[in-house]
Amino acid sequence: MDESKPLKVRLTFSVILVGVSLLFAAVVTDHWAVLSPKVEEYNATCEAAHFGLWRLCTKRIFMREQGPKEKGCGPISLPGEHNCSYFKHFTPGQSSEIFEVTTQKEYSISAAAIAIFSVGFAIIGTICVLLSFRKKRDYLLKPASMFYTFAGLCIIISVEVMRQSVKRMIDSKETVWIEYSYSWSFACACASFVLLFICGITLLLIALPRFPQNPWETCMDAEPEH
Repeated sequence: MDESKPLKVRLTFSVILVGVSLLFAAVVTDHWAVLSPKVEEYNATCEAAHFGLWRLCTKRIFMREQGPKEKGCGPISLPGEHNCSYFKHFTPGQSSEIFEVTTQKEYSISAAAIAIFSVGFAIIGTICVLLSFRKKRDYLLKPASMFYTFAGLCIIISVEVMRQSVKRMIDSKETVWIEYSYSWSFACACASFVLLFICGITLLLIALPRFPQNPWETCMDAEPEH
């Protein structure tokens, strides 16, 4: 039996927990993308927006005269009146006209649904790893590794759906947005994909039976794991 295997599992699981934490941070926060309209008048207020999977937030910012390369409203970090509301298709009683006009409801629902699948896979994988720490339950590491890999794939698909949604908003002639940028929630989602996908594959390799160390040794001759 490989005596270093438990240590490898725990180290890999520690990195996976970082990925799971980034995944949760990305899913529950609303800083995936920042949208900015064209500023027609200076020394007046303009309205920028940032949104995530569930909620849209707008901010009224007082804009002074900008440089020749700056045309949009912002940056979003400037002080101003802040207002947030959940998307209408998730909470019918609340209003989010800006989002309903400027993007497709299907994109938002798809990205959120896929992200929920990612969270579910991550939770099931974590339960499997915790149960595997008990004696004679190493077989749970293999399904756990697959659940983490699926979680990583789901969140990167959600990222791509959100990216396409933002791109279509900017390209549409019916919208007021001329500039966009991806924010820290988007970065958390991308980082969680890297950690979950790579560590999921690593965990699978650790869980596989030991290969023969000598050319004349077969898998049947190798020392069985206890």
